[in-house]
Amino acid sequence: MKKYRIVIVIFSFLLLSCKQENTEQNNTPVSEESIFNLTSKWKNQDNKTLEIKDFRGKVSVIVMIYTSCKAACPRLVADMRDIESKIPKDELENLNFILVSIDPETDTPEKLKVFAKDNFMEASHWNFLQGTPTTVQEFANVLAVKYKKITPIDFSHSNIISVFNREGELIHQQEGLGVNNKETIDKIVETVKN
Repeated sequence: MKKYRIVIVIFSFLLLSCKQENTEQNNTPVSEESIFNLTSKWKNQDNKTLEIKDFRGKVSVIVMIYTSCKAACPRLVADMRDIESKIPKDELENLNFILVSIDPETDTPEKLKVFAKDNFMEASHWNFLQGTPTTVQEFANVLAVKYKKITPIDFSHSNIISVFNREGELIHQQEGLGVNNKETIDKIVETVKN
């Protein structure tokens, strides 16, 4: 019985130290170039409130879209899925694929959840974010994404997929639709392994 108590005490200590280490990582300062300096609040497809810094610790692949788009966004979504398909399956747990809506008034968490399901993007590494017009504009500025509302239901926007390291620093951008993504894949895999 005494041996079991010792094992339980040791196990409890290990769990506590792991939790403390994870908390310390999230509290350590990030560089000035990190997107984790942004303090804006977002809702994900599960209607959970979070901040960009909640993605710290994994490599993030980010694109800005809107769900009612009929032109560029379906191609950007296909490009994101193509990137995902070329990453070794055992590395996917080290990645966040994040799609940020540029139309937060229309793209509610409920609508983002349906969109994720319709596009076979329900695995835990897929994240869809709804902000406010202000937080979306701030985030677009950080990514160098330009967008403009051209009708009540349509936007003109940049077609950029951005890759950030575990500390939220931009390391690569892929511009265009349906472009050769070998360099993007290589950069993601290299960053995950470092």
